[in-house]
Amino acid sequence: MGATDVGALNEASVVISTCRGSIAGRYSETDYARMTRSTCLAVFRVTQLVGLAIIILIFQGSLILMRSSFSSRLPVFWNDWCRRVVGMEVTVSGRPLVRGSALFVANHISYLDIAALGSVVNASFISRADVRNWPVFGFLAKLQKTIFVERKPRYIRQQMVELKDRLAAGDRLILFPEGTSSDGNTILPFKSSLFAATDISVECSPVHVQPISIAYTRLDGLPLGRLMRPIYAWYGDMEFVPHFWHLLGFGRIRVDLMVHDPVTPNLFSSRKELAQYCERVITDGFSRLLSGRPKCPPPMDGPSTA
Repeated sequence: MGATDVGALNEASVVISTCRGSIAGRYSETDYARMTRSTCLAVFRVTQLVGLAIIILIFQGSLILMRSSFSSRLPVFWNDWCRRVVGMEVTVSGRPLVRGSALFVANHISYLDIAALGSVVNASFISRADVRNWPVFGFLAKLQKTIFVERKPRYIRQQMVELKDRLAAGDRLILFPEGTSSDGNTILPFKSSLFAATDISVECSPVHVQPISIAYTRLDGLPLGRLMRPIYAWYGDMEFVPHFWHLLGFGRIRVDLMVHDPVTPNLFSSRKELAQYCERVITDGFSRLLSGRPKCPPPMDGPSTA
């Protein structure tokens, strides 16, 4: 093991110890026991995930080989199964999901976002290229016909053509415009480049853009504080496998989604303005979810808002 790995493990130990100290001070011993990790639970969930992956491979693979249209409807079902196995309870508040071709825009906290959003929204993800190699969630992303993008200027034109073609064909896409995941306590600035894909018309109608806020709020029914959110948030230089193995040992996590009013790009003077609007709406919803105020606020002003 190299010096970097040792340093990372030491840092993780400090964080976990701090979390335990914070929890012990805020909750009773019974509550604290409910929020501690179980290796047996992690092993049980891994076994279930392996079995689920085999089932998905057989059924979904067969449908894809037969070119059955039914294969496009199953990913929501698979994601729902996956999030149940991992111990995720997903709640949805706010507005109805828009129908037809659309770009759903959400903040990004963890690879678990794929199962959480994918179990509610029947759409394909726009994701960075390395996600295709993630165990379980990379596999689920491929089943949903995910568009894997490279965040490099020389690929922008080619990727933009693919995004526009998919939207023009009536596809529904999910974008994480932060470009990476956050620590679960804040939202990073939105990148506007991929919003340009919505500058098309589908059957003479503009493509709808619908913001969605996502927050990880409770663990086994108890509020998930700032120090505990890194159990589920995956960011920075965290390695996927150790992080996933660690979180699988905890109890049931509640993930809250707040769906906001859809807008159309023609209401905005530029893709940058559209991205800024989505960032404001999603950030406001995110703050409401963390503070326990899940009621969706009235629609924000569009282009005229500072």
